[in-house]
Amino acid sequence: MVETRSILIALIGAWFILAPWVVGFSDQSGALWSSIILGIIQIIVSLWVCNKPGWTSWQNWVSLITGAWFVIFPFIYSLTNEEVWSSIILGIITIILSLLNLGSNSNSKSLD
Repeated sequence: MVETRSILIALIGAWFILAPWVVGFSDQSGALWSSIILGIIQIIVSLWVCNKPGWTSWQNWVSLITGAWFVIFPFIYSLTNEEVWSSIILGIITIILSLLNLGSNSNSKSLD
């Protein structure tokens, strides 16, 4: 399950790289670069952590922080309603998946 959650987090990170153009805030330099850079970070750490569940995995913590950033991100950059909800929902999903990865026991057997 950790691998599946990590891949979903990476896909969300890919969305945040594309979001400035898809959702329409590419004209806001700060929001554009923040979304791209943190999306790239989210992809890298989520794929890096695929086999490292648990509270001691710093990659899971970074993923959790990027999710939290994407929850507050639209308010910092004063994005519009559609941009706000896209970021908040996917940020919350990232947080939840990261917390599940953090809580996973590396010794437990999954049903994958």
